[in-house]
Amino acid sequence: MDFLIKYNDALSNHLEDAVTVKEPSQLYEPVKYILTLGGKRLRPVLTLMTADFFGADYQEAMNAALAVELFHNFSLIHDDIMDNAPLRRGEETVHEKWDINTGILSGDAMLILAYQLFEGYEPELFRELAKLFSKTAIEVCEGQQYDVDFETRDDVTLSEYIKMIEYKTAVLVGASMQMGAIVAGASVACKEGIYNFGRDLGIAFQLQDDYLDAFGNPDTFGKQVGGDIIANKKTFLYLTALQNSSKDEAKTLQHLFSINPKDPSEKIKTVKEIFISSGAADAAIKEIENYTQNAFTILEDIKISVVNKDKFQEFGSWLMKRTV
Repeated sequence: MDFLIKYNDALSNHLEDAVTVKEPSQLYEPVKYILTLGGKRLRPVLTLMTADFFGADYQEAMNAALAVELFHNFSLIHDDIMDNAPLRRGEETVHEKWDINTGILSGDAMLILAYQLFEGYEPELFRELAKLFSKTAIEVCEGQQYDVDFETRDDVTLSEYIKMIEYKTAVLVGASMQMGAIVAGASVACKEGIYNFGRDLGIAFQLQDDYLDAFGNPDTFGKQVGGDIIANKKTFLYLTALQNSSKDEAKTLQHLFSINPKDPSEKIKTVKEIFISSGAADAAIKEIENYTQNAFTILEDIKISVVNKDKFQEFGSWLMKRTV
C-alpha cells in the first residue's frame, strides 16, 4: 500500500507534536506512551486520504485526523481497563504500566485534547466537524455499553451483535472518512456515501478483528490471542457456533462461556475447535467478504475519479487480508 506512506509520514510528524509531556507528567506521559506504541492508524490515514481524493490539500484535514487518532486511543485505554487486558500492540496497557486511576484520567484528557483540535477550523467547518464527532463519540460509548451488557445476557442475537460492532467500531471509520470529505467541501451525497462506505468497511474490519482474536498469530496480532474467549464475549463466532452446533456442543460452549478458569488455555482450545466444527469460522470469513463487497458497491456511486476509487478498493481488499 505505497500510496498510504505519505499520509502515514505526515501524520507521524504531526502526532509527535500533538501532545507534549508537561506537568502533571503523570497525566501526559500515558497519553504520549499509547500514541507512540504505533498501531495501524488507519482511521486518521483515511481522513487524510479522503480529503485528498475529494480534491483538498490533505494537510488541511490534519487536525481532524489527529482528533480521530486521539479519540480512538482514548477509547482503547478505557476499553483495556474494562476488559482487564494486559497487552495493547504487544506492549503493556496503560493501566498495567501505571494504574487504573491514571488510565481513566489520561483517557479523559485525550478526549478533551481531541475536541480542542477542531478549534483550528473556521466556524462553519468547526460546527460540522464537531457535530459529527459528538454524534460518533456517543455512539461509540453506546456500542461499548452494548458490549458490556452482552457479557451477562444469554439471548444476544446476531443482528444485535452487528449493531454493537457498528456503533463500537464502524461508525468511527465512517466518521473518519466523512471528516475528510467535509474538509474538502464535498457534496452532501458524497459525504453520506463515503460515510456508508467506511461504516461497512468498519464492520468487516471488526469481524476480521474478532476472527483474528481467536485464530490470529500471537506473534503478529499484538494482543492476547483468545482474549474474547477468556472474557466470554458473545462475538459473531460464538453466536454462530451456538446456533449451528449440535446440542451437546452448544451445551459445552455455553458452559465454557460461564466459567473463568485460572489457566484458560484448555478453554480456548476447546472453544476454537467448536468454532471450526460448527462452521462458525467459515461463516465469519464469508460475512467479512459480504460487508467488504457492500462497501465496494456503495463506492461505485461516489463522485471521485476512477483512479481514486480503485485506490479505495485496493485499501479495502488489503485491509481484509491483514494478519494484525
